[in-house]
Formats: sequence, structure tokens, C-alpha cells
Amino acid sequence: MRHEAKSKRESEGAAKAIRSGDRVSLARAITLVESAKPEDQAKAQALIEQLMPHTGGSIRVGISGVPGAGKSTLIDQLGLNLVAQGHKVAVLAVDPTSSRSGGSILGDKTRMGRLATEPSAFIRPSPAGDSLGGVTKTTRETIALAEAAGYDVVLVETVGVGQSEISVANMVDIFVVVAIPGAGDELQGIKRGLLELAEIIAVNKADGDNIERANRAAMEYRTALHILAAGHSNWEPQVLTLSARDNTELDTLWQKVKDRHAALASSGLLNQRRSDQAAAWMREIFEQRLLAAFKGGKRAARHWKELEDKVRSGEMTPAAAAQELGRLAGIKDAR
Repeated sequence: MRHEAKSKRESEGAAKAIRSGDRVSLARAITLVESAKPEDQAKAQALIEQLMPHTGGSIRVGISGVPGAGKSTLIDQLGLNLVAQGHKVAVLAVDPTSSRSGGSILGDKTRMGRLATEPSAFIRPSPAGDSLGGVTKTTRETIALAEAAGYDVVLVETVGVGQSEISVANMVDIFVVVAIPGAGDELQGIKRGLLELAEIIAVNKADGDNIERANRAAMEYRTALHILAAGHSNWEPQVLTLSARDNTELDTLWQKVKDRHAALASSGLLNQRRSDQAAAWMREIFEQRLLAAFKGGKRAARHWKELEDKVRSGEMTPAAAAQELGRLAGIKDAR
């Protein structure tokens, strides 16, 4: 009883500090939600429950794109512009984790060096680990914590590989794809699925000798999106050219984000989207905990390793192994 009272006081103290804008408390809270320790998870959930009534007040923007598109430069300059306008900006940058060494290059504060020095900006690099699509399992919680701390703009940068685009689209309000001008083959380097998720496509590096190529790339994107949009009602993605390096047209980009956000809010689609995302968040947490609980048992852990080895050696198909795991979990006729 005494321990519970102490935990409650600590949680209330942390929540108060976060709401007051204390950056150290916010960083500690994010570290807490990223921890895999059961005791830390319990503390994190208690803290988030206290802060939930104070979340939801930001414009959540996902930013993705092919490697080399200049996402970090764009976020750095856009963030500076927004801070100058009086916004508080949080950047959640998910780093790729090496599949061989398990290491993660947490270099976001170097890549966004100018923004990192701003008192009204908060940059949080998070290793993606083995999370599907390069988005951390706790990114949604981190967004909530940042909003509770008073950040009214949350930018989520993804690694731009695998399923990261789908993952981040399921936790933001607006999805921006950063593209670059090429030699007539722009569409070859960008997946159709990524185009279908995009609400805004920003062709970056429209500067110097690249301006003509950037305009041509933008025209090709508009043509492709017009074809794709034929089967999608209420979907009219915007395309623009800009230069993050020269800070040109970034204000136009932000205006398009605000216009889209306002349209979603006035139509009721924003609330619907966030409600759907909350339900998906619940399912995701449950699936993670179910898997963790199953693998946590000694018998299950032993069988998991045995079956995994059989799949690796070709003795067993993945489907048959999954069915056997389902049987061990008590699922009848598991497929």
C-alpha cells in the first residue's frame, strides 16, 4: 500500500514536471516508455494515463521519402521557421538499427544541428530496433508525451524503408513524402504504396541547376497522382517544389499542411482518424504483450527456439510451425 502511494506520488510529480515543459522530465519519461522492463512499463502506463487528457493538441506530421531526399535538412529548416513563428516543435526521428550489430547511429542532433539548439524545439532520436517498418513500438506514446509537454507541432521522421510509411501514416494527421528531382526516372525510385499514402509531395532540392528538373519531376508526380486518385474519393494530394537548403517555399509547404489539417478537422475526419488510430494502438499493444507473455514461459520459449531452428533448416514450413505455436498457446485449429 505504501509502495503504491509512493509510485502514485512519483507519477504525479513527473506528470506535473512534463506539463510545465521540463525537457529533462520529458526525456526521462520517453526513456521509461522505451524500457522493456515490466516495472518501467507499469510506471510508464500510469504516467501516460495521467497525461492523456492533456494530449491531442498538436498537428502530427509524418515525413518520409527515399534515402538522400534531404528529409533531415528539410525538418531542420522547417523547424527553425516554425519556432520563429512561436510554435513548439518536437521531432521524433526513428533511426535504423543495424541488423548485424544491433547498433544504432543516433545522429539526429548532428543532422539537425541548428534546430537542436533551439529552446522551443525537442529532438528525440529513437532506435527502431526490431520494430516492424523502422518505427519504434513506443512512438505513439512518445507523441502523447510531447503533446502533454506543450509541443503543438510533432514531426515524425521515418527511415523510409520497408513498412515504415504505413506504420507512421497510422499515427499522424498529415503524411508528407519528400522526393528529389532526377533524370526523368523519379517515379521508378518511389513505391506506388508510398504515393497512395501521401497527402503532400514535396520535391526537394529545387535550387541551382536542379530547378527545371524539379519542376519536371513535380509534373510527373501530379500526373501519376491524378491517375491514382481516380479510384479514391476525397483524396487530392498536393505537389510542390522547394529547397530546404535555400529555405524557399517551406512556408508554402507548412500552409498546405495547415490547410489539410483544417479541412480534416472541419469535416470530422480528423477525430475519426485519431479514433481509428487509438483502436489500432490498443490492438498493437495487446499483440505485443500476448507474444511477450507467450515467449516468456519456459516451455513456450524452448519450443519457440526448436521450431525456429526447424524453419531455418527447412525441416518445417513457417505456416506449420506457426500452427504448432498456436496449438501450444491453446488456439484450436490455428492456421
